[in-house]
Amino acid sequence: MKNKSIYTFDFGLICLSSLLFSSSYNMLIPELPTYLESLGGKKYIGLIIALFTLTAGVSRPFSGKLTDTIGRKPVMLIGIIVCIICGFLYPILTTVYGFLLLRFLHGFSTGFSPTAFAAFLTDIIPSNRWGEALGIQSLFFSSGLALGPVLGSFIKLHQSYNFLFYCSSFISLLSILCIINLKETLVDKRNFQISFLRIKKNDIIDVKVIYPAIITFISYLSFGIVLTLIPLLSNYLGIMNKGLFFIIFTLASLLIRFVAGKLSDKYSRQLIIIMGLIFLSISFLILGFYQTKNGLVVGACIYGIAIGILAPTLNAWTVDLCNPKEKGKAIATMFIALEIGIGLGALGSGWYYQNGISEVFIVFYFYAIITFSSLVYMLFTYKKG
Repeated sequence: MKNKSIYTFDFGLICLSSLLFSSSYNMLIPELPTYLESLGGKKYIGLIIALFTLTAGVSRPFSGKLTDTIGRKPVMLIGIIVCIICGFLYPILTTVYGFLLLRFLHGFSTGFSPTAFAAFLTDIIPSNRWGEALGIQSLFFSSGLALGPVLGSFIKLHQSYNFLFYCSSFISLLSILCIINLKETLVDKRNFQISFLRIKKNDIIDVKVIYPAIITFISYLSFGIVLTLIPLLSNYLGIMNKGLFFIIFTLASLLIRFVAGKLSDKYSRQLIIIMGLIFLSISFLILGFYQTKNGLVVGACIYGIAIGILAPTLNAWTVDLCNPKEKGKAIATMFIALEIGIGLGALGSGWYYQNGISEVFIVFYFYAIITFSSLVYMLFTYKKG
């Protein structure tokens, strides 16, 4: 098992499905602030991401428990189906409150599918290759995070908002087709029971993975800030395609994800995470200091390197520490931290944006300080623990 190749057909299908899934909902992100403003909801811009991540976080304990009971594949399908349905509902619910309701419901998609993607992947990959495999899978997932906004902005430049929403549903459908014939990997799969939806206190958080969860939370505050403020900053700087930042940071992270995963398999997860936090802090200092298009591009490159290092290493560290029979719960715990981080980052930065675009750069400086505090935590607190 240890020498088994990770490059199988099933592995490729999971990676492709991850790419399409993340593209499908992220292609909406750069256009949603302007869309919500057109509906008269400018003051609710921070809720675009915050509501999405709220339901994603709330649903994680359920997805974790279901992943460990009814199987990986059904949980993957649930999340993708939610994306398909929401894409068709955006053109129907055209009030501010209808839109916010859909953002709330849409979040269930990322509350389910990514948990099962990661659990499925570690089922079919040798444990000594988890960092490498999760690095590659997260590369595809994050490529969707970047390519989606670029595609979404391109579509909106030439078509209507409704056409954009329908395209989102179509790409979600392609994601389902990739995994529909995969064989379930959960050995002790059980038929669904209503009792599985009763969540107890110990079903919510896996305390064995609390350290990577804390670093995940702090790291992904940045993504909530980026998703909320970068489209607005791009518009302020006169950048037509609001997905430019996202494509640059993804391209910067492509190679580093593969390398970081392999290095974390060979050396220390914590050492690689410390490197990622250093790059993350530098990226936000640059975004705050250089208030130009070139500053945005350089900041995006360094941010991509940081996320490319952190994402696969935090995933692998989480699986390292968990009980093999509770992978779903452990991965869900990490994603709960991720969603809370993204949600608070989006909510806080969206609220601060009400003071005007000139105040946005202070948010970047403030987050750089927060990142530095997590670096201190990794260097001292965890070591003592």
